[in-house]
Amino acid sequence: MLAFRRFDRFGRLDALRGLAIVWMTLYHLCFDLNHFAYLQQDFYNDPFWTWQRSAIVSVFLFTAGLGQAVAVQQGQSWPRFWRRWVQVAGAALLVSAGSYLMYPHSFIYFGVLHGLAVMLLIVRLTASWGRWLWLLGGLVIAMKFIAAYAHGFYAQADFLNQNVFNWLGLVSRKPITEDYVPVIPWLGVMWWGMAAGQWVLRRRPQWLARPLGPAGQPLAWLGRWSLSYYLLHQPILIGLLMLAGTLK
Repeated sequence: MLAFRRFDRFGRLDALRGLAIVWMTLYHLCFDLNHFAYLQQDFYNDPFWTWQRSAIVSVFLFTAGLGQAVAVQQGQSWPRFWRRWVQVAGAALLVSAGSYLMYPHSFIYFGVLHGLAVMLLIVRLTASWGRWLWLLGGLVIAMKFIAAYAHGFYAQADFLNQNVFNWLGLVSRKPITEDYVPVIPWLGVMWWGMAAGQWVLRRRPQWLARPLGPAGQPLAWLGRWSLSYYLLHQPILIGLLMLAGTLK
């Protein structure tokens, strides 16, 4: 088995996160072009766009689970974990504030960073559950479909659609918000990332340790700065499009 130094970074993991960032940027560019009427697309109902969004979120949360597996394996302390968690939670609040300014009637109150902050705590606290994470992840994903089925039989379950409860994800209709990443089913994806990371580190650590080629280095760099990039890319894209509009 390969021996890793404490707090080693794995370029392949960073590059996977960087690939998701590039995909997200292209998606958001198209979304912004649509917002400013340069495109005419239905981002809320067209499967071409909704499936892309689901895939991008899945990659982000799966890599977050992988990252937690690495952190636990390297003995990351709780103070170090809390420092990162505060950054994520603070960034989530900034997203809420910024989205309220632009979309006051559909601002982001439980998007990907809000969900990530909650799920990071759960995944870290359950890191020792080992193979059970595969089963639990599958059950959490299945609960989304079970809840949708249950709403058809129990009208009393409609209270789960209220904002105070819909962060759980046990809803029958998507709330009016620009980004919605509830605990169910997305915790299942992150649990699978943790379980996969633990398996790889135990059985195939060379998969993470292999060096990246020249093409992968820029992606790895992006992946190392994913939170900062996430916060900055939309204001920059929107600012550039607004500037382009004034120059017409």
